[in-house]
Amino acid sequence: MQLPPEDRGPSPRTGYTRAHWEAAADALLAAVEPYATEDRALYHFPGTRQSWSGRLSDGLEGYARTLLLAAFRRDETALQRYADGLAAGVSGVWPRIEDRGQPLVEAASVAVALRLTRPLLWDRLDDAVRQRAAAWLTDALTAEPWPCNWELFPVTVGGFLAEVGHETAAAHQAIDRGLARIEDWYVGDGWYTDGDGRKFDYYNGWAMHLYPVLHAWLADDPALLDRYGGRLERHLADYARLFGGDGAPMHQGRSLTYRFATTAPLWLGALTGRTPLAPGETRRLASGALRYFLDRGAVDDQDLLTLGWHGPDPAVLQGYSGPASPYWASKGFLGLLLPPDHEVWTATEAPGPSERADATTPVAPANWLLQSTRADGIVRLHNHGSEDVRYDPYYTRLGYSTVTGPSPSYDNSVIVGDDPGRTGIEPLGVGEDWAASRHTAGSGARVTSAVLVRGAVEVRAFLVTGAAAGTSVRVTGWAAGDGLRCELLPAVGLDAALTGVTGEGDTLFVALSRLTGAADAEPLGETVAVRANGERELTVLWSRGPGLRVRWQGSEVVVEAVAQV
Repeated sequence: MQLPPEDRGPSPRTGYTRAHWEAAADALLAAVEPYATEDRALYHFPGTRQSWSGRLSDGLEGYARTLLLAAFRRDETALQRYADGLAAGVSGVWPRIEDRGQPLVEAASVAVALRLTRPLLWDRLDDAVRQRAAAWLTDALTAEPWPCNWELFPVTVGGFLAEVGHETAAAHQAIDRGLARIEDWYVGDGWYTDGDGRKFDYYNGWAMHLYPVLHAWLADDPALLDRYGGRLERHLADYARLFGGDGAPMHQGRSLTYRFATTAPLWLGALTGRTPLAPGETRRLASGALRYFLDRGAVDDQDLLTLGWHGPDPAVLQGYSGPASPYWASKGFLGLLLPPDHEVWTATEAPGPSERADATTPVAPANWLLQSTRADGIVRLHNHGSEDVRYDPYYTRLGYSTVTGPSPSYDNSVIVGDDPGRTGIEPLGVGEDWAASRHTAGSGARVTSAVLVRGAVEVRAFLVTGAAAGTSVRVTGWAAGDGLRCELLPAVGLDAALTGVTGEGDTLFVALSRLTGAADAEPLGETVAVRANGERELTVLWSRGPGLRVRWQGSEVVVEAVAQV
């Protein structure tokens, strides 16, 4: 992808300015055009993979998601091509919007794009085309969504249809119904679960916040914007800490092939004035993420987005991932709605949280502990509260980071018996430098886990109950990566291979762990001393600063500070 030369004056950390974002958008739009059908209603990208929705739906996905990019870019020439495709699509080419069908998702992208570019696209269409397009979109108002972020797609379509005066009563009903539904999943402090359970991931930013806040802003509804914008603002205080010093977002959750869609909530906060971040910090985080992926092969030699994380990578895909799925990355170009003279574009880049100081950040709703180190820019996420309904390596591991991905060998796990399963996660609390949870292991035993952190060092403790005496236990650490030190040492109940066996009753296992990119880090074994006081109490003394005492007290984990000895 050809981009302008770096400009380190306004952008000392990334070299990217608005011109780089515009050039990236233009290159992506130009690259997809050869894959449009003759009538421009569908975009069929190369490759043999199809989603489980089939080729026709995948072609609509290609149209809708790249239309969204053209809308953010406000490219009138491109929008005219998409206007032609819309006219053909609603004349019988596109599949109908039906219950729990992928076209419902794509209808939301079409509706957002039409709403954002109304004078440039919608208002220039023939009335007959507008009527057919509105009729096609109307099915989204009553189609049954999956009970998750999909509830917001009828809201998004309803917002547009109400604005243009089509089926306004039904549109407002859909809006009210969807917004009421997500209240069931709001857990406070700016965080939602993506449906029932404890599914915390980037859908918070690129769906659960994006659609309600954008709707409230476009509808010019102060009450709605106060509610949803206030939640976004609180969310961004945590969210900004999920980006590493190299620009990488946290490698956790599903749909990771959307890549720099992770920047959408950053731009949304600036667009609506609902952000705790300084303008230069917003641009630094967003541009850092865009550059991170472009520098690492996210687009191929034809400037097409690939199915993967850096380059192609089937490990991050789901059954719904089709050839055009990566183009939800278009949401990352939301910042182009801000005028060139907006302070987010004119301010000098400011360092992000992971670049300013070592930090630990408890995220209470998700029961996560974020641990970042300035020297290497690495952010680690200690997961003691997020899981999917099944074992999923992108939800269920004990730890994630901005420099590693889940490995097939079950990194960051405690394996009781021969089954690495971790289900039924029960959060037990999170503090400034600790987090704790309980889960059911694959063997059926219960494991109560606690992690305590200082700098880049972690103490991982596991109390195993309900396992037969002599059951094997194995603890794993971080997956290896280029330029990284991934260390794991036994401390209590484990041998040099990080394995042990359970006793007749409760059995405590403790390991020291470290993921670092710092070449001069002191030996891990000299950073902390660990002492078990029986099976239900642990004292941790750091080489610097106050220590901690952990007590497994009934069904609770109690962590308290202790003075150094």
